Amino acid sequence: MRSLVGNRFRLSAGLLLIAAATVCGLSASAVAQDLEPGFKSLFSGKDLAGWDGNPKFWSVRDGAITGQTTKENPTEGNTFLIWRDGNVDDFELRLSFKIVGGNSGIQYRSKDHGNWVVGGYQADFEAGETYSGILYEERGRGILALRGQKTTIPAGGKPELIATLGDTKDIQAVIKKEDWNDYTILAEGNQLTHIINGRVTAQVTDHDAKARAASGILALQLHAGPPMTVQFKNIRIRRTQLVAGRKKIVLLAGTQSHGPGDHEFNAGAMLLKKCLDEAPGVQAQWYKG
Repeated sequence: MRSLVGNRFRLSAGLLLIAAATVCGLSASAVAQDLEPGFKSLFSGKDLAGWDGNPKFWSVRDGAITGQTTKENPTEGNTFLIWRDGNVDDFELRLSFKIVGGNSGIQYRSKDHGNWVVGGYQADFEAGETYSGILYEERGRGILALRGQKTTIPAGGKPELIATLGDTKDIQAVIKKEDWNDYTILAEGNQLTHIINGRVTAQVTDHDAKARAASGILALQLHAGPPMTVQFKNIRIRRTQLVAGRKKIVLLAGTQSHGPGDHEFNAGAMLLKKCLDEAPGVQAQWYKG
């Protein structure tokens, strides 16, 4: 067993050096293409490369990711467009959204339940005037902070209000109906912050170690219910240094050279990530090279 573990971590160290060298080689060109230093674009504005969702509902329209349900084409349950080029831990995400009817949200540090179903932290928004900006946990603990709330969640407990961030009606006043709005999500350790059009809408410190998530997938929601249309554009992310002394190992799934074995590159990186996550004080992340 000792030899197996030693070999595993020697292999991990070797792959880490390769990954680090690749990251350094890519970082300069990635930053040069972005408007904001340190951010990487997750959407080309042309197609859904890197994203995966039910084609009955998701497409690119007018340079924006578009999710739409109609009376003739409803979704039976909430369905998601999942970013397949990696996962996220500590980060800053910025994007623009527009919604006509219904409810939507941005999933982060979430779990893939299969068949385009996702559960986890959600930066909520809607066509109505109540839930835009709240922190909701899909398929989990429900509302973790209403709009205008700063909360803390104790181990095994419910959210506790510790401060107010403003009146919910005043925050709603800065959100444009059926027009483009800017959403920012900050995830720093167990502190999660939502910002719409420059206004902090909700902030949560999650102390529930068993229920909280330190990393996971990123996805966009199309909610079940009445017909609706939601659009996203200018999606970009800045990965940040882990807080509280945690160590990050970045794994790059190399660009495939042929079609039939495409999945093997991702599967190998994810398998190594799973092994590394078992080591105390270490957090591994993967994304396509």
